[in-house]
Amino acid sequence: MPVDYSRIPSPCYVIDEERLRKNLRLIRQVSDDSGAEIILAFKGFAMWGVFPVVREYIRGASASSLSEARLCMEEMGSLAHTYSPVYKESEFEHILGFSSHVTFNSLAQYDKYAGFLDGYPRKVSAGLRINPELPLTGYDIYNPCSPGSRMGIIAEDLIRHGLPDGIEGLHFHVLFEADSYALEKVLNTIEEKFGNFLPRLKWINMGGGHLMTRTGYDTAHLVKLLTDFRQRYGVHIILEPGSAFAWETGELVATVEDIVENHGIKTAILDVSFTAHMPDCLEMPYKPGILGAGDPEPGKPVYRLGGNSCLSGDVMGDWSFEKPLRPGDRVIFLDMIHYTMVKTTTFNGVQHPSIGIWTADNSFRLLRQFGYEDYKGRLS
Repeated sequence: MPVDYSRIPSPCYVIDEERLRKNLRLIRQVSDDSGAEIILAFKGFAMWGVFPVVREYIRGASASSLSEARLCMEEMGSLAHTYSPVYKESEFEHILGFSSHVTFNSLAQYDKYAGFLDGYPRKVSAGLRINPELPLTGYDIYNPCSPGSRMGIIAEDLIRHGLPDGIEGLHFHVLFEADSYALEKVLNTIEEKFGNFLPRLKWINMGGGHLMTRTGYDTAHLVKLLTDFRQRYGVHIILEPGSAFAWETGELVATVEDIVENHGIKTAILDVSFTAHMPDCLEMPYKPGILGAGDPEPGKPVYRLGGNSCLSGDVMGDWSFEKPLRPGDRVIFLDMIHYTMVKTTTFNGVQHPSIGIWTADNSFRLLRQFGYEDYKGRLS
């Protein structure tokens, strides 16, 4: 059954268990068919209240910080595959305690921490992030291959310095909501630029951006790519998508609180904020989908939507609705589970949306409400 939004408090992020399970089944099938290990990237989806469901299908996760690595151990019950652009010496030994793999962004970072790895009582596999210098996204904020990027080691430098003896894997992350044919281009470039190193590896981490749960994604082509690469080089393959796990699994439920009009522009002010609760809309930027609304059409009421913060630019629009909006009407933002909750803030002290799940037995379960102490606790 579809989610009954009238039973959801506002504001609230709500994830649909059945849609989540559908994505998880597909991800597990790709893993089984290809022999690749697919793990969850916390940077895209870290809603640990549903990790008991996620653990039924996959066991691992990637982390980008000490906190994410600890969350992996505590809520996924597994050691993390950890990568960070830079590590702090005061945190590194703790990171090792929560990690099975640690990837370094530069040769200098590896040289600094190689002794920590050698002296650690448990084996932690070390890797290097590489930069194939192949830009595949038009969004600069998500392009790790832009000229002068701080992300990863380019082939010229790795060839000049050589692969250190303690390195067992390479990691790249260049895709953004991409299909398998984009991955094919990346793999061709990896083989061309870094091919001499591949036979020496135990593993290769192909990062995230593999949007295999999007309608129309050619999973058979993905399976063939991964299978052929694994057999060609004898390496263990790791993928760490974030969006694919939570793609189209849930919504952000909001309420119209007021309608203001200025120079013929009607703005519906909501009980949520774009800058605080949907920051990717402004960062990318992109216009989110809304249930029952679309682009402006002649003859239909048109509204700009405004957030409840004092930032003048906390607006988005415009949309046509089937009927005029009134205070108290619900506005349901679609596909708001990945790269939303992981980025939210309590800017202005506005109420943070609650978090809940629409369960497989068609009931709503509230997982978390937020209040004053959550706002106050971030400051001092």
